Amino acid sequence: MRPFKTLGLLLLYVGVQAMALALGFPFIHAGLQAAASPNSVTSIIPLIIVIIVAPLFIILFARKAPGGLGGLRLLIVGVISLTLVIVLQPAFSMLLPPPYIFNSGIPMDFSIPLAAFVGSASFLFLLMDPQWYVVDIVGFIAGGALTALLGIFLGILPALIFLSVLMVYDAVAVYGTKHMVSLADVVSDMKLPILMVMPSDSSFDYTSSASLKEHREAVRENPEDREALFMGLGDAVIPGILVVSAFVSLPSSPLYLGIGANLLVALGAMAGSLVGYSFLMNVVAGGNPQAGLPFLNGGAILGFILSYYCFYHSLTLGIAWP
Repeated sequence: MRPFKTLGLLLLYVGVQAMALALGFPFIHAGLQAAASPNSVTSIIPLIIVIIVAPLFIILFARKAPGGLGGLRLLIVGVISLTLVIVLQPAFSMLLPPPYIFNSGIPMDFSIPLAAFVGSASFLFLLMDPQWYVVDIVGFIAGGALTALLGIFLGILPALIFLSVLMVYDAVAVYGTKHMVSLADVVSDMKLPILMVMPSDSSFDYTSSASLKEHREAVRENPEDREALFMGLGDAVIPGILVVSAFVSLPSSPLYLGIGANLLVALGAMAGSLVGYSFLMNVVAGGNPQAGLPFLNGGAILGFILSYYCFYHSLTLGIAWP
């Protein structure tokens, strides 16, 4: 069953980045590009601080107040659901009819209640019955939206530096301090959509499954006992940032068979990350936790550089200096 689990996780991985590509320009038109200067390298500093501090806070909270994890889980689920409402509204506005104007002159934008409904439903399902498919669906939507937001927030140079820094950080956090392994255990126990899950069987009960630590130990003893594959949502989001950044930052010309070079380079970065994904899946087969970003980010960066040179015939990489 392992090929089916691997394929399912691959579809989630590709789907997150494909959704982010589709949302990139609509998010810019909706005014969600938060950075006044996307090419400023300093814009990555707050992101890196959050990525380093947030896992440490969650782990510390879990160790010091294990009985209070319910409150922390409620807070995280609430933030995720509220974020979905904010980012889905402009996405739905593209798909739905224009706002209806009542006789009183008051407009009714149908995208707003629909986004609120999806956010509220996600909140309730995650609290009441966070099965693997609920976690994956919410993580998929949130991951695609977050990737698009960060991709339009960072220009090419900040995105390249951001991915490079996180490659090193992920390796240190998994193989050195190992706190990212502890974080995965906590997130798995809390059933949060920060960890994508692909089981061997659709009847897999994620809410009563063994802990991630017990799961790893069972797989090391017998690889055939692997009930599910797990991947952090960040492993799909972070390399996808470069994919979206390339698409929205690079000029669309020249065209190849009517397709803009910016899209081709973005797809090249995605293809490179998929090569890294294939190597990563071979490494995780043994059951030991692995740092995904060195494989995925490294593949995305190499894919970006090669495809940029192929389609723009230059090694400037489209970098706009601030």
